Amino acid sequence: MPGYHPQDIEKKWQAHWKEHHTFKAENQPEKPKYYVLDMFPYPSGAGLHVGHPLGYIASDIVARYKRLRGYNVLHPMGFDSFGLPAEQYAIQTGQHPALTTEQNISTYIKQLSSLGFSYDWSREVRTSDPAYYKWTQWIFLKLFNSWYNLDTDRAEPLKTLLEKFEQNGSEGIRAAGDEEERHAFTAGQWKLFSEKQRLQAVHPYRLAYQQDTYVNWCPGLGTVLSNDEVKDGLSERGGFPVERRLMPQWNLRITAYADRLLQGLDTLDWPDAVKEMQRNWIGKSIGAEVTFQVQGHEPAQIKVYTTRVDTIYGATFLVLAPEHELVKELTTPAQLQAVQDYQDATKRRSERDRMADTKTVSGAFTGAYALNPFTNEPIQIWIADYVLAGYGTGAVMAVPSGDQRDYVFAKHFNLPIVQVVDQQQIGEQADPTKEGLYLHGLIQGQNYKQATQTLIQELEQRGIGKGKTNFRIRDAIFGRQRYWGEPIPIYYKDGVAYGVEEADLPLVLPEIDEYKPTETGEPPLGRAKDWKYKGQYEYELSTMPGWAGSSWYYLRYMDPHNTERFVGQEAEQYWQNVDLYLGGAEHATGHLLYSRFWHLFLKDLGLVTANEPFQKLINQGMILGRSNLAYRINGTNTFVTAGKKGDHQTTALHVDVNIVDNDVLDVEAFRNWREEYANAEFILEDNGTYVVGVEVEKMSKSKYNVVNPDTLIEKFGADALRLYEMFLGPLEQYKPWNTNGMSGVAGFLKKLWRLYHPQDGDFAVTDEAAKPAELKALHKVIRKVEEDIEKFSFNTTVSALMITVNELTALDCHKRAILEPLVVLLSPYAPHLAEELWVKLGHEAGSISHTQYPEFREEYLVEDTVNYPVAINGKVRETLQFPATATPADIEAAVRASDFLPRFADGKEPKKFIVVPGRMVNVVV
Repeated sequence: MPGYHPQDIEKKWQAHWKEHHTFKAENQPEKPKYYVLDMFPYPSGAGLHVGHPLGYIASDIVARYKRLRGYNVLHPMGFDSFGLPAEQYAIQTGQHPALTTEQNISTYIKQLSSLGFSYDWSREVRTSDPAYYKWTQWIFLKLFNSWYNLDTDRAEPLKTLLEKFEQNGSEGIRAAGDEEERHAFTAGQWKLFSEKQRLQAVHPYRLAYQQDTYVNWCPGLGTVLSNDEVKDGLSERGGFPVERRLMPQWNLRITAYADRLLQGLDTLDWPDAVKEMQRNWIGKSIGAEVTFQVQGHEPAQIKVYTTRVDTIYGATFLVLAPEHELVKELTTPAQLQAVQDYQDATKRRSERDRMADTKTVSGAFTGAYALNPFTNEPIQIWIADYVLAGYGTGAVMAVPSGDQRDYVFAKHFNLPIVQVVDQQQIGEQADPTKEGLYLHGLIQGQNYKQATQTLIQELEQRGIGKGKTNFRIRDAIFGRQRYWGEPIPIYYKDGVAYGVEEADLPLVLPEIDEYKPTETGEPPLGRAKDWKYKGQYEYELSTMPGWAGSSWYYLRYMDPHNTERFVGQEAEQYWQNVDLYLGGAEHATGHLLYSRFWHLFLKDLGLVTANEPFQKLINQGMILGRSNLAYRINGTNTFVTAGKKGDHQTTALHVDVNIVDNDVLDVEAFRNWREEYANAEFILEDNGTYVVGVEVEKMSKSKYNVVNPDTLIEKFGADALRLYEMFLGPLEQYKPWNTNGMSGVAGFLKKLWRLYHPQDGDFAVTDEAAKPAELKALHKVIRKVEEDIEKFSFNTTVSALMITVNELTALDCHKRAILEPLVVLLSPYAPHLAEELWVKLGHEAGSISHTQYPEFREEYLVEDTVNYPVAINGKVRETLQFPATATPADIEAAVRASDFLPRFADGKEPKKFIVVPGRMVNVVV
């Protein structure tokens, strides 16, 4: 049958690419490289809907275009295949997570392949593959066996730290981390330490360390959750209650890299919003640490970090986090019950909820007092959930005159408010001004800068504080009490953590009978029988968090089959880092930050060469669903069409969009869709159809607005789907889906096919010379496609291609000189059709991917003639055509000689001729 049949063409070319490894990338030092990467997908059981491929299509267009430009392109794909969803399914069904994960990946690969993406599938990686997570464990061990030297401002192997201990003990060592966790010792003492004592002394210096940490514990899931996985005190998955609990946890010392992570943002071509989110998350602040003595509890002290030490004379109370270690010690018997009740209530709130809630005022007085170090006056010590144990010191110096939250708290609990600056205006709210002169003590009469310097000097001289730079970011919790994740390669001997020998990696997940925590509350790995290191030492039972494997996967793609190294030096030095990274903005403070941290660490150890992992980042917008609504008359099973619903009291119900065509509901399919609608009656439009309502909202199963790409590919073809998703609008913006628009793009591809197959007949491209108008149409679009792809403006490229095909159709153009370059321009967007036409034009199958992008030639856009509107006394009377080379004198002479000038000038002589070259002529009479 003649005509364009995408389903046949597309399957043929997908098979060809797979068989011939068309997109296989090799290290080619003689060619410039371009590394384009999609964010690691998690293979969910639902598969892809039409919103998912948006970024994949865009990255594939860039990859194909860069190949045409002579680049050696690395465009890989793999799967972030560990995760809680597969484990929850395993708990419910008893099926091993590996089986469901494998099934889901097969579905994803089938769907991705059907869209014609030019992935190098030979480089596929999966985080749950032991051959991959061997190296995730290896990187963890490198972190475990490293420390951060503040003198060199980089991570170093523990060997350099041990050398310092041998020579001088702990004296003079400047290392990232909590100094209070470490103990002082001399070189002599170090030499006398037992192996256990040495390891205990070293542990607080490690970049991967274990510490009691407040976490989001979810008993229903039996695991620790990240802040992102908790919403309104419940787990995002399953809706189980979550509480704050102090538990021993593995942590990674990302705080050591805070300043470098901040500085590195300036070198990246990322969206400003993402960079700003990382800056805020890192949260650098310059201030002072101040020690408050606790009255009657000597030598108990409370350390406070403040960015406004200048306001310390207005500090009228202290607020501790409810989890603060001193709360139990300080609370008086009279306040004990109130404090315990408040602590219990706080455990049920996530940190995110506590930070976001700025309206609720709550707290409990401990009954204890601290002494303001500059006024020596006793001030009350409270606990409140707006202070978090993990931020700063877990204690706040409350200055209600200068901080609105402190002001509201003080007003609510009737606490003192003291003015600190003469220009403060304290009425219904706090005034954080730094203007004016200070009113009290050492800083009386000083301005802000003078007061700050004076107070810090006094703190340091008295040994009760110091100037300090602080960061909001906290060390990353690196453990989950679940099964389906990378085992942490740690074992315990005599209660001390040891790293598994590198030669014994990978530490493979053991088989267990159930995927729940044990009856005694241990993680699921506690169920493993006879699972011990060297047959005698207990393993760590937590597994790594979901972000572990995705923090370095971009490096493994460079050299995925290397069994000797996580990435070969030659491969890493050639590919270096990702040139273009596409993915969702939701990863701004998670995956992107952790990847940068791991990359900086690997660079410190000399294992990678690039400064950053992802040079350019684009966040694609979301494709929103187009929901369809049917309107049921209240109290009946009768549905009224959208146009007549105003006549009735109705309830809008979501309808499966797959039984709606051009907003017309298939009423029989609706009756068969769900049992409760089997006897539904319908009040129809006058033409006998049921027209649904429409609403734009997020795609979700619950709204029945999920559109499966498989269905659209079967009906319209993958090339049409690729073009339509790009045509919807700018890549970064949110845009609504409308399946009705697919037919327009499919029609464009049929029209293009007919340039090569007139009237849908045989291939009939001629070797005739191209005409100027045809060359002009071609070279306009050559330039447009190039400019738009370089700007990642894909929707305007599709428009330009449509315009060009319309122009060439109007010119009845079937010439090779025009249509051959046009195929190359089309190939990044509609690769299957382009491959088919390329072969018909006489080229080797599959060679279009590595041909050259057409050369733009400016001369074809130069006009031979120009149309000049001729105005007489400002009113256009005629249009004359002149050669583009005509001079103003030539044009004036032609107008003077025309027959229309005397007619419209009423026989009068022209007073003035104004010729605007290339534009118009104006005659004044």
